Order: sequence, then structure tokens, then C-alpha cells
Amino acid sequence: MCMALLRLLKSCWLPSSGQHAGSDGAGRQDGLLWYKDTGQHVNGEFSMAVVQANNLLEDQCQVESGALSLLDAGPCGTFIGVYDGHGGPETACYINDHLFNNLKRFASEQNTMSAEVLRKAYQATEDGFFSVVRAEWPVKPQIAAVGSCCLVGVIAGGTLYVANVGDSRAVLGRLVKATGEVLALQLSAEHNVGIESVRKELQSMHPEDEQIVVLRHNVWRVKGLIQVCRSIGDVYLKKPEFNREPLYTKFRLRETFKKPILSSEPAITVQSLQPHDQFLIFASDGLWEHLSNQDAVDIVQNGPRNGSARRLVKTATQEAAKKREMRYSDLKKIDRGVRRHFHDDITVIVIFLDSNLISRATSNRGPAASVRGGGVNLSASTVASYSTSI
Repeated sequence: MCMALLRLLKSCWLPSSGQHAGSDGAGRQDGLLWYKDTGQHVNGEFSMAVVQANNLLEDQCQVESGALSLLDAGPCGTFIGVYDGHGGPETACYINDHLFNNLKRFASEQNTMSAEVLRKAYQATEDGFFSVVRAEWPVKPQIAAVGSCCLVGVIAGGTLYVANVGDSRAVLGRLVKATGEVLALQLSAEHNVGIESVRKELQSMHPEDEQIVVLRHNVWRVKGLIQVCRSIGDVYLKKPEFNREPLYTKFRLRETFKKPILSSEPAITVQSLQPHDQFLIFASDGLWEHLSNQDAVDIVQNGPRNGSARRLVKTATQEAAKKREMRYSDLKKIDRGVRRHFHDDITVIVIFLDSNLISRATSNRGPAASVRGGGVNLSASTVASYSTSI
């Protein structure tokens, strides 16, 4: 199983082998920035960008366009995934490798796309990663403390499905015809206990535990450990048998727990797309730490489609530099690892919506695309070294 973990880690940085759309193929690398300025999906165009801050990129993302099931007559459309890992890259990499395939499997069983298909795909992915943790526990116990936020969008048959666990965010840019403005509408519910309503919900679910949420260093955290209360992975806070030695002391709770502290249940919204819906922005919280929803929508609306995700990433990193009273050009010189002191990994996917294509989506099966966002490619020896260290 050590080799299985090594393969999982290597898949995070090796180029995707799927079919790629657009003139820049599988994307381009500029230092710590990976980007694909333009591509085609079933319902329009898209743009992607990822900037790395951690020593190993913990964010993963993908755009899949075409068939959404294993059946010839099954649903087709566009799948968008943003996976913001924490504690390491393994969970986000696992989601990137398995969630879309799980979704296609359940869509085939039901011969349709639905919220239930998404819910089952999330659960199957969670169960699959649990199996990895169980197998690796004797030799790599720290993998029990690795997890990931998981934001997904699916456009099928003129309907938009958004599912989320964690604190990544999906925002819609909608045209107001009366004024010509494009307003930002947040589509995803977030699960960060820094939000009072989320904190109260978690407290109501664990009334017997006065320390379920703790304010530490002016930041609210679940059990003083983690800011999100829903995720994929983080098995150490879901199954008590993985919250013990040889897990590092800092992750172990003083008392055992009888029911999972964290949840993998996604919050799901379903809505019909309208002709005045212009574009969607899917991004990890690294973007939203520096830009408001409306700021992000304005940047996309007021610039060309080509490179829109890269502009959002650049603006966010410029804001990060400004907050530290330094020049953006100096921030760009800081290498991964140290860069994390200035900003998080940032992943952005912009999905432009062509109402003409959406209206005939049931019969339109192309163009097919499969693109995964990437960071700095690492050698097998580097990945193996990291696998040993965890």
C-alpha cells in the first residue's frame, strides 16, 4: 500500500492524460503559477489558474466536459471541481482522481443528473479515502489528519448543481438588464466555524461538548484544530479508532468521541440557468481572503474572457502583497513554502455561459475536454521523500 500512496502523490503533479481543449493544451507554467487562459466546454468557454504557496500544492482542480455518465444516451454537460486540501495533498489528489468517475457511475445507474447523484458521489469518494487511510494507518498514520474541502459544479440540461463541503466558494455573475450591471450572487454554502451560524449549528449538534468549538489565537476552530466542520478525509475527527497513537499528539483529543465530529455531507443547491446568467467563478478560499464576490465578478466582467482566471489570481496576490506593505514583484520572487506566510494556494476556475449552447444542451455532446490544474511538477524522488516524511 506504500506504493499506492506514492502513486496517489505522483498523480498530483504529473500532467493530466485526458483530452485537452484550447490552444494552450494542458496549460502553461510560469514559476509558481499554472494557468490555462482559455478552453471550450459544452456550455461555452472556461479559464483556469492555480498559484502555489505551500511547499507541496494542496489545491487540486478539474474541468470535465462531455459525457456525465457511462451511457451513450446519458446526460452530458460540464463538471467543475475545486479541491482545497489541508494537512497535505493526498485527499485533494484522491478526490481529483475519483469523484468525477463516481459521479458518472451513479448518473449511469439513475440515467440522469440529480442532487442525489452528487450526494452519492461524495459519499463514495469519502468511503474510498477511508479505505486508503485504513490500509496506510500501520505505516503512514499521519494520513488520518489529511483532508480537503470539495466544491463541485455540474451543468446539465440547462440546470446548475452546486455541491460543497468546506469553505471554497461558487459565485454567479448575473446581468441586470435594467441597469446593465453584472451582480454577484453566491451559490455555495460554506462550512467554516468562523461564521457564527455555522458555529451555532455545530454546537447544537454536540450539546454535550462545551469545547466543540474553541477560539484559539483569535480564530475559531473545531476542537481547537480545524476551521472547517465539513470535509472529505480528516478521518481522525470522524472515526475514533484513528484518533490515537501513533497519530501525532497535536491531533489527538484528550477524550474519545462517540459520533463523528466532522461531516462529509455536501450542501447542494439546484437552479435553472437563465439567459442573463453570464459566468460562474469557482475558487478556493485563498481567493476570497483577498477579494469580495463583487470584486471578483467585476474583474471578470470588465476584462476579456481569455485569461480571466489568471487576472483574478494576480489581483488576489497583489492584494496579499499590499497587506504586507511589499511590492507584488517582490512577492513573486518568494519561493513555495515561504510564500505560504503571505497567501494560501489559490485556485480559480471561470466558466462562461453561452445561453444558446445551454438551451440545446440535451443534444449537444461536445466539445469534450478534460483538464486538471497543476502546480510545480516534482520528481518521483521528491514525492517519495515526502511520502516517507509523512
